[in-house]
Amino acid sequence: MEEIERLTRAALKFRDERDWARFHTPKDLAANLSIEAGELQECFLWKASEEADAERVGEELADVVVTALLLAHHYRFDLAALVEKKLAQNAAKYPVDRFKGKNLKWDDARAAGGT
Repeated sequence: MEEIERLTRAALKFRDERDWARFHTPKDLAANLSIEAGELQECFLWKASEEADAERVGEELADVVVTALLLAHHYRFDLAALVEKKLAQNAAKYPVDRFKGKNLKWDDARAAGGT
């Protein structure tokens, strides 16, 4: 939790030193998340995963995380609590005994005869 708060403060400091808060509306941060995720995907385009430039992958992943931190800050979300809640929801939706080693979505498993 302290690490997330420290990173959020650093992202806010960077943003505020440049007077960019006015450009960081929730709509624009959400759009930027998608754009940064697209740039992350671009690292892997037309190549095997192991061929991706790991340094560039890290840079693009950092852009995704910084944008997510700023969006979470805007809504005053406790990001650690949100992630823990989502992991618990996913654990209930994807029980180990039914999904271990399977790449199905929960509704695909239901259609395939699972419950």
